[in-house]
Amino acid sequence: MAAVCLMAAAGAKAACAGANLFDALSPEIRAELRHRAAQVPHAEGLLWRAERGIERITLVGTFHFDDPRHEASMAALQPVLASARTLLVEAGPEEELLLKQALSERLDLFFVPSGPTLPDRMSAPDWQRLADAMRARGVPGFLAAKFKPWYAAMTLSLSPCALGEVAAGREGLDGRLIAEARARGLPVLAMEPYDAALTLFDLIPDGDQIDLIRAALITAEASDDYTATLADAYFAEETRLIWEFTRHDALTGSGMAAAVVEAQMRLAEDLLIARRNRAWLAPILAAAGRGPVLVASGALHLPGEAGLLALLEAEGFALTRLPITR
Repeated sequence: MAAVCLMAAAGAKAACAGANLFDALSPEIRAELRHRAAQVPHAEGLLWRAERGIERITLVGTFHFDDPRHEASMAALQPVLASARTLLVEAGPEEELLLKQALSERLDLFFVPSGPTLPDRMSAPDWQRLADAMRARGVPGFLAAKFKPWYAAMTLSLSPCALGEVAAGREGLDGRLIAEARARGLPVLAMEPYDAALTLFDLIPDGDQIDLIRAALITAEASDDYTATLADAYFAEETRLIWEFTRHDALTGSGMAAAVVEAQMRLAEDLLIARRNRAWLAPILAAAGRGPVLVASGALHLPGEAGLLALLEAEGFALTRLPITR
């Protein structure tokens, strides 16, 4: 469903043009979505400091694709990088290498080795739309047919343009921070194994995974617009608004019952954000005990009751939002 797009959180605005779909909503709907977003703790802000005694953690919400607006973030983070003892990221260079190896060696992570394929499990029109969308992303139909449903949906969440940016080696904020840290000789550590998020997808009920594809097909047809919309919200530091817009889009555009959409959104938030945040807390605290640490994670991991910021507050840390001048 559209929630899978939250894994990508936007596209590469530098070369990928798209219209802002949030701005096209009525003023009343925009106000309602902002109101809903504001109900959760720390709904806005990309750069934060958490302090407890002599322990100091700086957290930055990241955007995983290239964009010239990252320059302002990198400028704001230079003093943090200069004083940090460790950079913690979702996946470091070693994990990225392991993931690439898994793509060729552990096909069970991404493909269904036997049994019904996606054409067998979908209506003929839906499969044709999926095959067409996959070809636009450089994936032949015979290969897409064997994708696990969640992997097909996640692939659809990336626009062809954004995939081209990745293939060209253009880095998002995560990649830029890793490169800068390595140039400084700053240790870069991952907060989870390379396959942690992948194995969580397998916890999604099988029937729900097919619904993921059906809903993702809606956004795939306007993927550049969708990714540009999420990018603009990110750089406006409206982190929770990204979630609320995605929820609204799924409710109004997926064709699925509201109860089904809400259930999938809750499941996505639990599996992809809350569980991972709780697992990350231990390595974050351990690193903070060794000196100042910079934590870089997808922006959606910061806000909310189960967000990293709220979890650190519960551990006794005082939070301060820091500015990024754009």
